[in-house]
Amino acid sequence: MKSFFKNVLANILAIIIIGVAFLFFFIIMIAFGSMSNEKSVLVKKNSILTINLTTQIIDSPTEEEVDLFEMGSKTTNVLIYDAVEAIRKAKNDENIKGISIEVDNMNAGITQIDDIRSAIEDFKKSGKFVYSYGNIVSQASYYLGSVADQYYLNPAGGIELKGLSTEVVYFKDFADKYGIGVEVIRHGKFKSAVEPYLRNDISPENKEQLSTLLNDLWGNTSTSIAKSRKIEASEFKTVVDSLYGMIPDLSLKYKLTDKLIQKSEYDQILKSKISVKAKDPINKISLHKYIDSYTHKNTSEEKIAVLYASGAINSGDKYSEIYSEKYIKYINDLQKDEKVKAVVLRINSPGGSANASDEILFELQQLKKNKPLVVSFGDYAASGGYYIAMAADKIYSEPNTITGSIGVFGVMPYFKDIANKNGVRSDVVSTNANSAFYSPLQGVSPYGVNLMTRSVESTYKRFVHFVTQNRKKTFEEIDNVGGGRVWSGTRAKQIGLVDELGSIEDAVKFAAQKAGLTSYSVNSYPKKMSTFEQLFQDFNEDAISTRIIKNKIGKANYEVLEQITDEKLKSEVKMVMPFQININ
Repeated sequence: MKSFFKNVLANILAIIIIGVAFLFFFIIMIAFGSMSNEKSVLVKKNSILTINLTTQIIDSPTEEEVDLFEMGSKTTNVLIYDAVEAIRKAKNDENIKGISIEVDNMNAGITQIDDIRSAIEDFKKSGKFVYSYGNIVSQASYYLGSVADQYYLNPAGGIELKGLSTEVVYFKDFADKYGIGVEVIRHGKFKSAVEPYLRNDISPENKEQLSTLLNDLWGNTSTSIAKSRKIEASEFKTVVDSLYGMIPDLSLKYKLTDKLIQKSEYDQILKSKISVKAKDPINKISLHKYIDSYTHKNTSEEKIAVLYASGAINSGDKYSEIYSEKYIKYINDLQKDEKVKAVVLRINSPGGSANASDEILFELQQLKKNKPLVVSFGDYAASGGYYIAMAADKIYSEPNTITGSIGVFGVMPYFKDIANKNGVRSDVVSTNANSAFYSPLQGVSPYGVNLMTRSVESTYKRFVHFVTQNRKKTFEEIDNVGGGRVWSGTRAKQIGLVDELGSIEDAVKFAAQKAGLTSYSVNSYPKKMSTFEQLFQDFNEDAISTRIIKNKIGKANYEVLEQITDEKLKSEVKMVMPFQININ
């Protein structure tokens, strides 16, 4: 018996030792990888700056996730500001002879592609070449690649050029079938975030705003593509409607591409362009490596801080997305930092918690009393995302930003019917008249509905109040363009919801001008987490389960699942946009 226990203990000890050794080895490998990434990069003569599949453009350091299940991935994240700055620098770098765009599935948002595209247009003024090559090319990738002087396509490839659409998923029949009740209170006929719980089809108001929005976004995008490819607007519409891009021969016939060739032939064209012998290698340098070649050289004492606010707005102190406790600390730190002379708030958010949005807005208002605060909009700055912008001295929006959505709603799900059908019931004992105004099994009391309605109306009035102060308009004027309706950045400028159409670069330049700076460095906040910190920040059962499910069913399907199971829906007043649109 003693021998048995000795063997068991020995095995347990061996497992512990092996586990500790593996963890130690894992940590050393991460540290070694981080150190290797920090090595200085030398840009060789006769180099080509390359935008390829290993580059993912992100809006904020908080979007950079290290996944334990994808440690072998070669994808590198690059901030949009850094990407644009790199292309600007490459324009005057004598070692960079041109740009090669080699992307089939662009990992970037529509406004990010807008900015990169604009930077490449400016790069071309130097006289340097821009070439592009594709295989099976997504619409977003072609939008970027079409800016090139020459576009080459694989003979067995295709271009998914089809226009824009969005699909709204409705849950009302599902909820009715399974006895799930949803009490909804909203302000604004366009506040369609709750529409999937109330209807089985799209409302006329929602269809109107979606149609207007999609046509605005596609109008900007298609005009840019057609202009770059020198195709008449009417002909381009026919090409898109007929999906000609998916057939290589038709892509060539209708001028979507200049030549059908293999990738090795494309590389030979690049070699010829920079006078490299056919047998010699091409000096290609990726976007992130090029950024690494110069980032350590900026030593200016005075700073412009770019505070990135990306993702849903929530209460709490997590690093990812926009959690109010974390952002209040970031804002206070920037306010106290004497080297920070101005702040640019970069918003890429569809909104979220009304309470958290209000907390963040207040702290931004305090910061503005001491330093210039300029706001730049990314893909989204809607509802709560628009609300927190109301402390700004000036607001810059991209033409294709989705913004507005000035509206409020509350959702309270309950499960009385499904519980009763399955033999589950409850009795309530309480001390006061409305102690149980809401219960998952009993539903919402009439007084609870009345109370939530008052809360939603009060929050909407507060929302509009801050908008009137910032935009210098009357309540009626804002209410007319509010009501939960979303707008493109182009229309937002026309109706006075933003000050200028421009990029994050434009916002930084204005912030420097307002602060009276001629020499300054641009610093990103929050600071990027190390690989080790990212891996272990949410190392718990729920976080691991979430990552497994998301990897299994895909991000888009996971977002639909979240809509059904989101615990934050319960009794909280929300400022959130009803949908997201991708240009894939």
